[in-house]
Parts: sequence; structure tokens; C-alpha cells
Amino acid sequence: MNRRDLLKQIALLTGGAVIGGELFLAGCKTGPKAAADFSAANISLLDEVAETIIPATSTPGAKAAKVGEFMKVMVTDCYTQRQQDAFMSGIGELDAACEKMHSKSFMECTPEQRNALLVSLEKEAKEFNQKRDEADKPLREEHKKKNEALAWKDQKEFEGAPSHYYTMMKQLTLLGFFTSKTGMTETLRHVPIPGKYDGNLAYNKGDKAWAE
Repeated sequence: MNRRDLLKQIALLTGGAVIGGELFLAGCKTGPKAAADFSAANISLLDEVAETIIPATSTPGAKAAKVGEFMKVMVTDCYTQRQQDAFMSGIGELDAACEKMHSKSFMECTPEQRNALLVSLEKEAKEFNQKRDEADKPLREEHKKKNEALAWKDQKEFEGAPSHYYTMMKQLTLLGFFTSKTGMTETLRHVPIPGKYDGNLAYNKGDKAWAE
């Protein structure tokens, strides 16, 4: 699976285009903005959130792939200032939601409690993003009309309100894990030197998907 196909799959799973996806593919960075102030505690928390989304089983989970560090790089390099601010605020909001639900921080919770929180945030994020899209629709149409009156080189991409912070975290978890060495070689099937094409390859229930 190539990276563009992976971005499409993640978009289907999370209900929206992967934030910063095109910049990730191009290896580019967003324009000048304030630096994202990630602490070691933030990275540890994001690792545990990611591990709850993709836990270790017979194969390594997201924490083994250092997805928290991947999130830091993506948010710093590929997110706009508004998206970056929403993500950083979301780290605190996630812990606050956890305190409200379980009366303790995410890091203090059991795997079952963590999963229960993320299930509730998944529902909250879906409703939040739907309302965001409805509010953005007239603004997007207005922006499109303005662009049509400009030369191609002067047109600008529309930037709507940021997605829910959990949507960002889930997208980055999936993207970070399945583009990592761990995800590509230990969770998916990977052949470093592909052989001949076999259109009639036998499939056995439980076989891993192919990385390529």
C-alpha cells in the first residue's frame, strides 16, 4: 500500500481528509508559525492514546512504533497554526474529559477505562466535525467564488475550522503506525525484494495484509 492509498483509507475510517496529508506526501512544511511546545509528558500521553487505538497483540502496537514522536513532527511541520493550536489544546481537553469520566488522568487509567474514554470521544468528534462542516459550507462556497475570479497562481486553499482534536490524534496514529518500520514489517506483510506477480495467490483466513 502506498502512502496516498493509505491517506485515502484513513480518511474513510475517520470521516475526513487527513490533516496535513498533502504536505506529508510532498515532504513540505507549512509557513512560519509559533513552535508547538511538546513536553516529554505530552509525548508519553500521545503514545498511550495511540496504543489504545492500536494495541499490541501478537504484533507490536503503536507505542512500539513511537507514534507520539511522529505526531510531534507532523503537528510541527504539516499543521497550520489553527490546526496546531487545536491539537495542543486537545491534549489538555482529553485529560480533562478523562478526569470527568473516571476521576483520574488518562495515564492513571486501566486499558478498559482508556478504551471507554476514546469510544466516547469518537462519538463526540463525529458530531463536532459534522457541525463544523455545516458551518464551513457557506464560507467554502464564498471562498471558491473569490478564487474563480483570480489567476491560478493567486488562488488560495480554503482553510476551515480545525477538526476535533481526537480526529487529529486518530488520523496521526494510523498514519504514523502504518508508515513506520514496525507497522510495515511486523504488522503488515512485507517483501523487501518483490518477486513475480501472482494473481492467483492463495488466501488463508487471518493472513496479514500486504504492506506494498
